[in-house]
Amino acid sequence: MMMRRHTPENKGTKKVKKVENKTVVKNGISFGAVLAITISWSVNHSILWAIIHGCFSWLYVIYYALIR
Repeated sequence: MMMRRHTPENKGTKKVKKVENKTVVKNGISFGAVLAITISWSVNHSILWAIIHGCFSWLYVIYYALIR
């Protein structure tokens, strides 16, 4: 004979983790990449440089802000 553990009445509910911090970081990284690509395109008019600067994202944006 198998014994069953007592489960709460609301066994169909699931706990939800807060992921607010991950969403903010994800959006921040993608915004930095878009900003870097836009700046790079306006300065160089080169797709290759835009891709490279998009990979470095915020580093290129800070570099551009300090140099210009």
